[in-house]
Amino acid sequence: MSDDESHQHNFEQASAGASLTYPMQCSALRKNGHVVIKGRPCKIVDMSTSKTGKHGHAKVHLVGIDIFTNKKLEDICPSTHNMDVPNVQRNEYQLVNIDDGFLNLMSADGNSKDDVRVPDGDLGKQISDDFDAGKDLLVTIISAMNEEQAISYKEAPKGA
Repeated sequence: MSDDESHQHNFEQASAGASLTYPMQCSALRKNGHVVIKGRPCKIVDMSTSKTGKHGHAKVHLVGIDIFTNKKLEDICPSTHNMDVPNVQRNEYQLVNIDDGFLNLMSADGNSKDDVRVPDGDLGKQISDDFDAGKDLLVTIISAMNEEQAISYKEAPKGA
């Protein structure tokens, strides 16, 4: 095989979008940051590092809360290994309507979004009640790893 042939690659798949996660060394993770534990995007609420053992690796014990389900997840990883960190985005949208259990939202640049469910529990009830009372609401949507959820809301300032 000539040098020229070894540089001719055929890529079957390519994506234009950003990756869902990126790698980070376990020892570089920080409390209140994000990490993927058992395939779920989590916020790190506690972490501790053990001393190096006879095999020479310090271990990091991570405790995380799933950002969508609020379930507690734990993982232990050697400090030199990489872990996936989810790309987490927060966006604010104007609430236009509530239709059949879904929020009809509009972004600041006028794009509509109607694929986010009304959140379960008190938050969903508060959003519905305030919207029914005629208030202009801004809803904060968190998105990571192809999942989205409303996490908070506030009343839009007058004249916005």
